[in-house]
Amino acid sequence: MFFQRSRYFQKNNFPAISKRIAIKVKPAAERSIRNGHPWVFEGSIVKQSSGGQAGDTAIVFDKKNNKLLAVGLYDPASPIRIKLISFGKPATVGKAFFEQKIQQAFELRRPLLLTGTNSYRLVHGENDGLPGLVADVYAEVLVVKLYSPIWLPYLQNIFAILLKISNCKTLVLRLSRSLQNENLPKGWSDGSVVFGELEEEEVTFREHGLRFSANVVKGHKTGFFLDHRHNRKRIGGLAKGKAVLDVFSYAGGFSVHALAGGAREVTSLDISGQALQMAIKNAALNPHRGHHKTMKMDAFKGMEELRRSGKMFDVVVVDPPSFAKKESEVKGALNSYARLARLAVPLVKRGGVLLMASCSSRVGAGLFFETVEPEMESSGRKVELLEKTFHDVDHPVGFPEGAYLKAGFYRVA
Repeated sequence: MFFQRSRYFQKNNFPAISKRIAIKVKPAAERSIRNGHPWVFEGSIVKQSSGGQAGDTAIVFDKKNNKLLAVGLYDPASPIRIKLISFGKPATVGKAFFEQKIQQAFELRRPLLLTGTNSYRLVHGENDGLPGLVADVYAEVLVVKLYSPIWLPYLQNIFAILLKISNCKTLVLRLSRSLQNENLPKGWSDGSVVFGELEEEEVTFREHGLRFSANVVKGHKTGFFLDHRHNRKRIGGLAKGKAVLDVFSYAGGFSVHALAGGAREVTSLDISGQALQMAIKNAALNPHRGHHKTMKMDAFKGMEELRRSGKMFDVVVVDPPSFAKKESEVKGALNSYARLARLAVPLVKRGGVLLMASCSSRVGAGLFFETVEPEMESSGRKVELLEKTFHDVDHPVGFPEGAYLKAGFYRVA
């Protein structure tokens, strides 16, 4: 059992906000800022009034006319030296500013609450004007993940606003690896309960009326991948009476929707035994009659084994993790996507549906589809595009690098 009260909201646990820094940048960076891009890289800064600490206010001025271009937060340890939070006008970084941002984000998500869903991303980092900060809601538990120390001086206000707007009772803090060695307030670490109480690490929530659980203390990211919600629902609608294969199943998001949608058989394939146990548990949370199988195996090897055995499915979902976290990995990622497409098509029955997805932000949608579609067509079977989907409403896209999720539904003749 975990139980901690909100003692970490005491002011003396938070770093002081010390200064404002005037910044001027190269012409290319000025153009980028005018286009609303939220990142200012270290190498683009040509003049700086003083040094700074994480979270100091950085005001970027036009080099020629000294006109204010944007306001951001200074991050001295990152190559993205300034994360911008306001464009074209002055901004007082404080409680009122954050409340307006977070309320705007909530209003965008409000329609989700009418769909039998009480889990959503309330703040999506740069895309909601709060770079390096993610806040996910799981029923009455709010999970905040920080990717930058720029937020440490402001967390007292931000936590209070997030709890108020989300109406959550508990707040769990998650930290990126780079932050776990920071000089954090006493008692803080990855997975700390910083407000309210949490009786169990695993929290049960609803997605389009179905029940799932997320380990908000130790689970990947904030505990669950909420971004495929609309695609999972679509698979559930296609699954009645069908055999379904869920490749890279993780906690069984697609598998659960397929079972609830009336699939007669669902196979969850993943290399992680722990993830498959989560998939089994999530399936058990929802009534279904179909048979749920699991395969603990590397996805590529598992798909090859299924093909050799002659096994075919009415619906195949291929949703791999990000293959390209940096530019040097893009070529390898494209080879992997191509290989997955080649492996997937033979597993689809005549007239069946294949879902191919990617969450690699460095592989744009155009490049992804240009890679997998020729591979599917080279199988000798006719493949018809049914639909391409992108981000759900709680994962808005505010700048090019924010567009990471893409998926294609295909009919295989």
